[in-house]
Amino acid sequence: MRLLSIFILTLAFACTTNIATASPVDTYEFNDEVTKIRFQALSKELRCPKCQNQNLADSNSPIAADLRRELYELLQQGKADSEIVNFMVDRYGEFVLYRPRVSELTYILWFGPAVLILLGIIVVIVIVRRKPVDKKTLALSSEQKEKLKNLTSDK
Repeated sequence: MRLLSIFILTLAFACTTNIATASPVDTYEFNDEVTKIRFQALSKELRCPKCQNQNLADSNSPIAADLRRELYELLQQGKADSEIVNFMVDRYGEFVLYRPRVSELTYILWFGPAVLILLGIIVVIVIVRRKPVDKKTLALSSEQKEKLKNLTSDK
């Protein structure tokens, strides 16, 4: 009896957990398959302003639901993808884009990592070239040679 009650409680907890974590599903009707594909691509390309690293398609926040609805309405109005992206950027800033545009404000984002890697390579080359290799310091002394001979010889 005790085992049965534990099983029922575990099953009830599992069912409520699944319900609580289920994400809402937006149901939109599209005129054609191309518009549906555009909606899916744009909702994956645009970032939710509230969620730090989720796109509109994956986010459960109310603002993401509003933006998906707005995206749907803009597509139904016949707006081009670039017009929709420009509208979202004007309204929410560059943060809404997963891949920020290359501009004066985003040069560091786009070119900073490459410059840092290049500087690191230059620093390593300079350090290696400055340090002269002295063959005398690499050579073993007679005492070290004798120890090595003793270690490697069969007993």
